[in-house]
Amino acid sequence: MGWVVKLKKRFSFILKWFFKKDKMKIGIYGPPNAGKTTLANRILRDWTGDIMGSASDVPHETRRARLREGVRIEVNGKSLNIDIVDTPGLATKIDFHEFLKYGMDEEEAKRRAKEATEGVIEAIKWLDDLDGVLLVMDSSEDPFTQVNVTIIGNIEARGLPLLIVANKIDLPNASPARIKSAFPQHTVVPISALKGLNIDNLYKVMAEKFS
Repeated sequence: MGWVVKLKKRFSFILKWFFKKDKMKIGIYGPPNAGKTTLANRILRDWTGDIMGSASDVPHETRRARLREGVRIEVNGKSLNIDIVDTPGLATKIDFHEFLKYGMDEEEAKRRAKEATEGVIEAIKWLDDLDGVLLVMDSSEDPFTQVNVTIIGNIEARGLPLLIVANKIDLPNASPARIKSAFPQHTVVPISALKGLNIDNLYKVMAEKFS
């Protein structure tokens, strides 16, 4: 049976090489305020001089997916051409009361909650059109949440290459090791998208993972 396994692996490699894309569509996913837009801005600033949009402390500020095409990353002789999709924050429950904490009146809070719910649905739909995922987690928080487990299950079910980004390592209570322990089956790269810490290593791993 060993030769069957080897043959399957060889055939899989040939198919991957034959159908290799010139450009990969990479989605940036994660719960609200994990740093998705900050990471998107960091990547775009480093490689295009532009940004995706403004980041905010208000949860679900990104209410619609944003696409930036034609980003070229070059690391150690490897070139990676990607389209970046910055998606709305994922949540299993969205309560309008959380928006009231940010000074919104009830009508505005309910509207924002509705838009946030629609954004989550849109983000999940985008998975069917992606070639890989950067899953951003706040390394100062418990990673073993229903949101993280659910999205990883969705990504694995689709067979998409997944790279977990342990963000906010600049915070004093950050622990990327907790994320590695929670999801040992996946590659985890600790960074600070805000400060740019270890960002070059992220680009290196991205070039290896998605090319």
